[in-house]
Order: sequence, then C-alpha cells, then structure tokens
Amino acid sequence: MSCRTSFATVLAAAIVAVTVILPTRASASARERARLTVRYNQPVHAVSPTLYGLMTEEINHSYDGGLYAELIRDSVFFRREHRKFIKIWSVDQNAADGISIAIDNRSGPSRALPYSLKLTATRASIRDPGGIDNPGYWGVPVWPDTTYHASIYLRAAGAENPGPVTMAIVNSTSGKVLAQAVFPAAGPHWRRYSATMHTGAVATSADNFVRLTVSHPGSVLLNVALLFPPTYKHQPAGFRIDLMKKLAALHPKFLRFPGGNFLEGKTLADWYDWKLTLGPIVDRPTHPSPWGYESSDGIGLLEFLEWCQDLHMQPLLAVYDGYALDGMHIWPGPQLEPYVKDALEEIQYVTGAVTTKWGAVRARDGHPAPFPLHYVEIGNEDFFDRSGSYSGSNGRFAQFARAIRKAYPQLQIVATMPVKGDVQPNLIDEHFYKTPQQFLHDANYFNHMSRTGPKIIVGEWATLQGTPTPDFGAALADAAWMTGLERNSDLVVMASYAPLFVNVNPLASQWPTNLIGYDALHSYGSPSYYAQVMFSNYLGNQVVAAKLAGAGPLCFESVTRNAATHTLYIKIVNAAPLPQPMTLRIEGAAAVAHSGTLVTLSAKSTRATNSIRHPRRIVPRTATVHWFGADVRHTFAPYSINVLVIHLR
Repeated sequence: MSCRTSFATVLAAAIVAVTVILPTRASASARERARLTVRYNQPVHAVSPTLYGLMTEEINHSYDGGLYAELIRDSVFFRREHRKFIKIWSVDQNAADGISIAIDNRSGPSRALPYSLKLTATRASIRDPGGIDNPGYWGVPVWPDTTYHASIYLRAAGAENPGPVTMAIVNSTSGKVLAQAVFPAAGPHWRRYSATMHTGAVATSADNFVRLTVSHPGSVLLNVALLFPPTYKHQPAGFRIDLMKKLAALHPKFLRFPGGNFLEGKTLADWYDWKLTLGPIVDRPTHPSPWGYESSDGIGLLEFLEWCQDLHMQPLLAVYDGYALDGMHIWPGPQLEPYVKDALEEIQYVTGAVTTKWGAVRARDGHPAPFPLHYVEIGNEDFFDRSGSYSGSNGRFAQFARAIRKAYPQLQIVATMPVKGDVQPNLIDEHFYKTPQQFLHDANYFNHMSRTGPKIIVGEWATLQGTPTPDFGAALADAAWMTGLERNSDLVVMASYAPLFVNVNPLASQWPTNLIGYDALHSYGSPSYYAQVMFSNYLGNQVVAAKLAGAGPLCFESVTRNAATHTLYIKIVNAAPLPQPMTLRIEGAAAVAHSGTLVTLSAKSTRATNSIRHPRRIVPRTATVHWFGADVRHTFAPYSINVLVIHLR
C-alpha cells in the first residue's frame, strides 16, 4: 500500500464531498482582510526532499507494548529483574494447590539468556491443570477468526516430566479459553517449540490474559514465551498493523534511530549495544531502557532497517559516542577507540557487501542486500555533557568524525551541538520542546539564520500541551512551527516530532505529550498527528515567493509548488479565536481558471482533542473548490489549519 493510499484510508471517514465556489468578491468583514500575494513563477529555493520524517526510541512502551507486536509482557525472564518476573507473572493455582515457580540461574536456552523459569507441579491433572498467567501489556487483544503464532523454549527439569505445555488466551471476566496451542512434552535439552492458535466466533476485546499450564506432576524449565497476532506485511515477529498504517500515512522520508536517550542509556553500562540486538530473540540478552523498564530488543538494528525499507524511509543512524544520561562520559583517546571501532562496524553491517565481516553477519540474519545510508549522527544531546569532551577540537565528535570520514567519505555526519576546531559536521541536530505560546512566537526562528554553516536537523520537537497526546492548541502551534520549517527548508533539511508513540495506560507512559496514542486493542492519531499528515502529504518541491500582509499575529503561511504537475500548495494556519478573512492573489499562473481542494483541520476550542474513546473527534475535512480570476477571497475558520491545493491549468 502506498503512503498516499494509506493517507486516503486514514482520512476516508473524514472527507466531506462538497464543492465550494470561491467568489472573486465578498461582502466586507468586520475583521481586517489580510492579503497573501503568491508569485508562482518565482521559486525561492528547493524544499528539502527529506524534510519530514520519524524519530523513535523505547519510551512510553513504544516498542514493547507498542509497535513490536509481541503480546506477552516480560516474555524473557530477566537476569536483572527477577523480582519483576514474580510481579508480572502470577501463579495460576489449581484446585490441588500443587503449583510453584522459581528462577533457575543454572540453565537457560542460550548464552544470552543463561537462566529460566522452573515450573513445578506436585499435583496436576488434565481435569485440574495449573501454571502461570501473564496480563500482557495492560490486556491481550482478541479479534474473531484470527490466527496467532505462539512459541516457547522448553527443557525438562528432572525425572518427572509434566508433559505438554499449553498456552491459552483466557478472557478475564468469563474465564473462557478463547484460543490455545499445545506444545509437546519437553526433552532433556533446550528446544524452541512453535504452534498456531485460532479464535473462532469471539467478541473483539482486550480484557484477556495469557496462561501457560501443565497437566501432570513434574518440573519444566521455560523461557522466551512469545505470542504474535497478525503483523504488518505478515512479517514473522513483526510490527503492529494499525500503528504501521498510521506511520505510512505520514509519508515519512527518514527514520532517526535508535533514539534518543535509548541510545545513551542511563549509565555507561546501559548503552544501546547494537551487536546484542542481532539474530534470533533468544540470542538477545535484553537491556534497560532509561525510562524505567527492560527492553526486549525485539526491535533490533536489523528491524529498524527493515522498518525503513517497509516505509521507503532513509535511515538516520545514530551511533553511540561514550556519553550516558547520568553525566558520565568516556574521554577522547584510547579509551574511546573501541566505541569508534564499534561505530565503523555498525556502518559496515548496514552498508557492507556480503564479502565484508559485518555484511556477512547481516546476510546470516536474513538480509544479504546492503541498506542505503547517507546520514550518521554521532551521539545524542551531548550539549548536556558539561565536560566539553564532545565539542572540543579533539573531542569525542572529532574522533568519531575523522574515523567515519576516512572509512566512509560519502556519508553526511551529524553533530548534536556546535563543535570547535577543523573537524566540522555537515549537519547539526537541534531539539525544541516548547509551549504553544513559544512556538507561535518562534515560527520565524530560522528566517534570518546564517546559511554558511552546517545544515540543520530538527531531530526532536513538540509543543508540550495535552496528555497523553497533544490537544488542538498544541496542533496549531505545531502547524505554525512547520510553516517556518517549510519556508526555511533550504537550511532545515530534516525534522521529526518526538516522542512518536505512547501506550495510554497511565502505568505505561513517561512523557506527557506524544503524537500517536494506543492501548492493547485500539490506536488513534492526535490533532498534531493529522496536522503532520496534511503538511507531509501536501508539499511541493520548491518554496514560492509569497508575502502575507494585514493578517493578525496568529496567522501563518507557507507556499510551495510542484512545477512538473502545475500544483500549488498554500498552507494557512489561523491560531486565533476569530475568523481570518483573506484575499489570495496568485501572480504568474498560466490561466485564471483554477480548481483544487481545501483541506481543513479545525476545532471549537484549543483544549479539544482526540482519545481512545473519541479517536476521530478532530480529523481533516476535504472540499473541492473552483474559482475564476486572479484574486481569491476566503475566510479561514477560527482555530484552523488549512491546505489549499490548486491545480493550475
């Protein structure tokens, strides 16, 4: 499915099929009529072809409990979090009171996971089985007539074998088994068992849990219990379908990964070690997210790259540079050199031929073809490091940049702050988290910035208003800010909102304002999400000369064109509580008869928003428009984001 088809799917219920004749004359308005003059034949500069993209990291259960479709929470029994295992999983005691569990630190299914859960049944039968329960990520989603893929690693733990292990999805209210799979009795060695389970004529719900049971006395060791619903493009151990469709509708041009604070880790020991995210999940030891929970690393380096491939995005790869969130850092020089070598090997994994060491590993992992790579970012938010170890003329940035440019001179190098000395970046990543008032004030932030230095990536930005997702006041400020990004897209070549995802369960989230919300069963786009869909889908390849006069201080514009298709895109953001009358004059058009569409996102209040219960309260509305003459008069609604798409004939 193409991104534009996805956009149409997302907005299908919102489109209003009407025809509007925009008159050449209108009655006088009580409010001053603004004037926007567009000089169609005067392109100012090219629009960056990579302007709008995605930024991602493991926060708010963005991956585990979010995009990574696996349904069992803490499916790996973590070495660091044994107490958490006891907390998340609970014993499903049979009537005979014959079930007990314990962590076995002596045996596990792999070197990465040298531990397991020991499940012992002293009294169990087919009529009275027992085992353990898992609540999923605040529920387990069930749909009628759906096939799930289940797997688990098992090993017998003693002379008495409890026989087959059953995995079932059980409704929390009725106790009814909605689907189940049976794994054979475990042997003396670790082995992965897989099966499918299918729901029948059941009701759609998330009020369910997963149960693992045995039906005979004995002990069994188990680990890596996985359960996947249908996934995007039917990929094994893949991504959640509804979330990927929402991302596709954004028409993103790049993906900045793996984050964010997720790249750095809370301590020097917790950094994102990409080598430990490769291969089967059983070979991934997991690691702590800096946001308070363990990451399964089910989305590892290869999955990030395949995510880019699925949505036709460029990878913006961030490499770890020796700085942690607790303020500790590795000084440049010999101590840093192993991390520089690691970054070079990571780039080789991404881009190398199968004849290279790490290109061969990528081929072993199932992807022989190299991935395209043009941008590499060194670190994340190193401006928090007060030691100066990053930005100095022989700092951490310089040490990485010299080595990367020597090995891969074609790559564009991104710094996370301005640096000193001769080793300069091609781009600098700037981050902006502001209030609506600040973003409305700063819509022209880049207008007068020097064009002689490095280009700019706005790798993280968001208007902080609305929880767990932005309200319409935030969307208005976001849209005003994006008009400035477009007008200055000769300087700002990439921009990505952050955070991208939030599981809306209060226990799942760590950040107040996030673009896309979901629970176990449903998802929705915030008003800011739909503003981004509009801006990214309706964008030309050249900024056109335009002048807005007589508008109020809360009116913002951006004008781009696609000369090949003779299409003009005029964006008007009216963040004021009053209508904004406006005359649009298009100079240099081929003819005076025009047609097109007007796409509007609006609300009655800045506090209006979307939610799990009301996912489509605020969505774009589309109307067909026709008019004659060079001047077009239109009144833009209060609190509205508008895109006028004009097809010139």
